[in-house]
Amino acid sequence: MRTIIEQLERHRRFLVASHAHPDGDAIGSLLAMGLALKAMGKEVLMYNESPIPAVYRFLPRVHTIRQQIDPTARFDAAILLDCGDVERLGAAVAELDKIPLLINIDHHVTNSGFGHLQLVDEEACATAEIVHRLIEKLPVEIDDTMATAIYTGILTDTGSFRFSNTNQSAFAICAQMIARGANAYEVAQHVYGTYSLGRIKLLNLALDSLEISPNGRLSVMTLTRRMLRETRTQDEDVDGIINYARRIQCVKVAALILEQNVNGSAAKGRRHFHVSLRSDGSVDVSQLAAQHGGGGHASAAGFSVESPLSELKVELMKFAETIAEKCDPN
Repeated sequence: MRTIIEQLERHRRFLVASHAHPDGDAIGSLLAMGLALKAMGKEVLMYNESPIPAVYRFLPRVHTIRQQIDPTARFDAAILLDCGDVERLGAAVAELDKIPLLINIDHHVTNSGFGHLQLVDEEACATAEIVHRLIEKLPVEIDDTMATAIYTGILTDTGSFRFSNTNQSAFAICAQMIARGANAYEVAQHVYGTYSLGRIKLLNLALDSLEISPNGRLSVMTLTRRMLRETRTQDEDVDGIINYARRIQCVKVAALILEQNVNGSAAKGRRHFHVSLRSDGSVDVSQLAAQHGGGGHASAAGFSVESPLSELKVELMKFAETIAEKCDPN
């Protein structure tokens, strides 16, 4: 951390970015880190390849996050947040070759160790926790905007303090952020209390697609591009839907298969999918994700694959057989 702080103080022009299809931690960490650097008088471009999910558009200054990088722009350093692998940045990964210093800040157990400097803490509840530690050592005051971003990152990545990664720091930091101006009620209302009609319709289709493994330990949801078109929703509206599948009695692992809108066609009979995995904590889903070039945490991971949908489901059902003995919810 000391070396990273020295580099942050030394350099002037920063690219601060988080992974494509961002969740609350990716967005919260990005905003807090970028705004802290701006408060130090730095030139900062905050970047994410994907549109900001509707539930996070309430965050102050979130509109300053860009979806494109000017190819003529010059940066002294890039900070990648919440990325287990550099490829999670998305199409802009090629831009990193032009930047002399790459700083990797993350909390995923499967982090590949990319970059010139790494600040990776697998015990942290969220990347926002690590960002908070870093900002505390910088010559800036955490204002209400940064506080709201950090609070949102920790709240969402711990599942409202319900997931197994919830630690003492999660509560301590969130208490500090409320004292600094974060409105806990407002954040909860935006993130968990309001949904668009399209999202409700999409949830209905996801629930209709639900399949349970023969031993009752795995649940699978499937969302296709047709379903998103029918409900007039976007990829960001899928965020959180997998939790409905994870909460089913006896289920230890939930999988959500999302068909990707990828430029370029897949091989005949095959399609591009992203598979999100959630565990109740008793199964390490990061291992399955890693087998397919993905990553994440023991209880939350994911991977992308090109495959026939039927074969992908068969593979997931085979994985279910390794989880545990059969469970009869009746």
